Amino acid sequence: MSYLELALTLIFVLIPLLLSKTLNLGLEKDTLIATIRSIIQLLAVGYVLQFVFNAENWIYIVLMIALMIAAAVQNARKKGASIQGITWKLIVTFIFIEILTQGILLGLNITPLTPQYVIPISGMVIGNSMVLSILFLNRFTAEMESRHDEAELVLSLGGTPKQAIHNQLIASIQASTIPTIESQKTIGLVQLPGMMSGQIIAGADPVQAVLFQLLILFLLLTTAVVTSVILGYLSYPTLFNDRMQLLGIEKE
Repeated sequence: MSYLELALTLIFVLIPLLLSKTLNLGLEKDTLIATIRSIIQLLAVGYVLQFVFNAENWIYIVLMIALMIAAAVQNARKKGASIQGITWKLIVTFIFIEILTQGILLGLNITPLTPQYVIPISGMVIGNSMVLSILFLNRFTAEMESRHDEAELVLSLGGTPKQAIHNQLIASIQASTIPTIESQKTIGLVQLPGMMSGQIIAGADPVQAVLFQLLILFLLLTTAVVTSVILGYLSYPTLFNDRMQLLGIEKE
């Protein structure tokens, strides 16, 4: 694809802009910012990846992954700013997910230790984990606000903090993982994943493209559940003091 062809694809940006302006949706600013940022960021990353792939140095791989985690934490922490210590909780979660997934892939020789495999897969895993974190934090804070009295009642009856927060925590974990699980139920029927389609367009064998896409789908399923569980169990203890009293959600 040439830069001219890329410019023509901006038609797909003009359509939502026109609809937003016509219907007074107020999406113009965010749409323009998202479009400009995506163009700049992806072009920059493209040149960086070209350098990293050619260098084939593990130090650059680690730096790229660290940059991904830092950006993911910075974005996700905004939704969980009301939870004490959310920044380090997110860092622990993303690092654990990265070590878990890459440990299995590299340990079992499913994928080779090369930048061409490690960096793109890490990007998909960390990116998905970031989205799941945002979904979980958004639902968890809402659950705590709406069901605060329920938790207080459990504590007053002699329940532990874990028992008091159990229903809210489970509901938040379930809600955050629903999009990932439901999308996998219709994969191949309702939607063809972008990575698989890209490989086929590039001339790869369709069966091999499907097999690699299945690997990514299974990775994202693990990422979805593990992210929500880890973040949930790291977050809820900070809502109680040493005397097992519910403090609620405080600002960092």
